[in-house]
Amino acid sequence: METVRKSAFVIHPLTVESAQAAKTKKSESAPLIHDEEAVNRKRARLISWGRFAVAVLLFVIWEIFTRIGLLDPYYWSSPSAILQTTWLQINEGTLLGDIAYTSGSTILGFVFGTLLGALLGLSFWWSKSYAGISEPYLIILNAMPKLALAPVLVILLGIGFFSKVALAFSMTVVVSALSAYSGVKSVDPDMEKLMYSLGAKRMQVFTKVVIPWSMPWIISSLRINIALALAGAIVGEFIASSQGVGRMIMYAGTILDINLVWVGVVVLSVLSMVMYWGVVLIEKWLSKGLGVR
Repeated sequence: METVRKSAFVIHPLTVESAQAAKTKKSESAPLIHDEEAVNRKRARLISWGRFAVAVLLFVIWEIFTRIGLLDPYYWSSPSAILQTTWLQINEGTLLGDIAYTSGSTILGFVFGTLLGALLGLSFWWSKSYAGISEPYLIILNAMPKLALAPVLVILLGIGFFSKVALAFSMTVVVSALSAYSGVKSVDPDMEKLMYSLGAKRMQVFTKVVIPWSMPWIISSLRINIALALAGAIVGEFIASSQGVGRMIMYAGTILDINLVWVGVVVLSVLSMVMYWGVVLIEKWLSKGLGVR
């Protein structure tokens, strides 16, 4: 019986080469696990470097074209001339004060316009009649070219700082109100009925359901509002102002200082990008804190 058992099994010797081949085959058949966070970080670095490279390439092409005459340096200036004029304005001019003036009026108008507009839009939840009466007027105000009222606001409030804040405010408040109202109209009525059936007061439904539900719409309006607020402040400075980047551009245009005009344009571009990315950070913070995705 023992002889039959031994003859039933054949033992093959295992060499080093066959063991390595078996190990390789096993590793190839195993699924590959990708680190998504590492891939996303690598992609983010690639995008950042790509953006930087494109910006550098554009400035280099701009400089070369003005030097060889393909672009008229009088009208288009050049990066080197713009940098030189910027440095001169920082050291001997009022560039830093102008940047602070424009930034302050933009940010104040953005903050007050967004907050009051959001409160106005959320208030429509309390009364459908009130909302129905107010909605067409909000639509009319949103369609109206509010920058056309800039001369009236400047005459009414003067050429000082607050007229620029008022213009930035007027550009943002209606957008925020409409965004918040859209969030209010999208609230699930079954959720409200459930809260009432559980004994919740109306104020509790408003704070626990309506406001969190509407927050994605309010947050989505921030990026639009910061650009509108900057446009309103700049237009106010174009009309009449004693300070600001817009005032500097208008002054440079009257004395035909094209380099200074381009300094203002570049400064406004950089300022808008900084404000935009600041708003993006605020959006991420609000979305994380409120659990909005």
